[in-house]
Amino acid sequence: MSIRITAKARRGMVALTAVAGLALGVAGCGGGDDDKKPQSSASESKDRGSNPSAQEQEAETPLAELRGTDGLLLQITSAERDAGGFITVNGTVKNDGAESVVVPPQTSGDETEVIKHGPSLGGATLVDSKGKKRYYVLRDTDGRPLTTTGLGNLEAGQTLPVFMQFPAPPADTAEVDLQVPTFSSGTIKISG
Repeated sequence: MSIRITAKARRGMVALTAVAGLALGVAGCGGGDDDKKPQSSASESKDRGSNPSAQEQEAETPLAELRGTDGLLLQITSAERDAGGFITVNGTVKNDGAESVVVPPQTSGDETEVIKHGPSLGGATLVDSKGKKRYYVLRDTDGRPLTTTGLGNLEAGQTLPVFMQFPAPPADTAEVDLQVPTFSSGTIKISG
């Protein structure tokens, strides 16, 4: 055999061995225990009754409720200080009205760079009364706001989870006012 044919044969064997090894690895990682589900007896189910789960018990009481136009309600559920030097504010926007409503475009603010990325909560600010500073929603390098985007139409009763990220005020600041255009303002407590 020539050296060229021998080299081709070796490469073929290496490739075949690699493919076989990957196939065995994938087969070994499969979830073969799908039919083994934990079973509970009927008496265990009866004993539990209708006790709420830990998640249900944490039905979050909003930190603040900001009323908007046309029956919109912004409920803030958390404002956490992160190690990276920013605050993430989480909540929901709910249509409390009886008819479909569009989230006002003013919530995006009036910065051209933010507006070109679509409807968002980019106009939101945190106001630190103690430090006398205002913090705007953070933006990425392309100018997109670090907040929920694509806000549009909400049907009656519909809720939409939202978030906003801001630079963090000094560590000794525990409360700030959240302001979102077309919504009332509200004081929120920072955790973390």
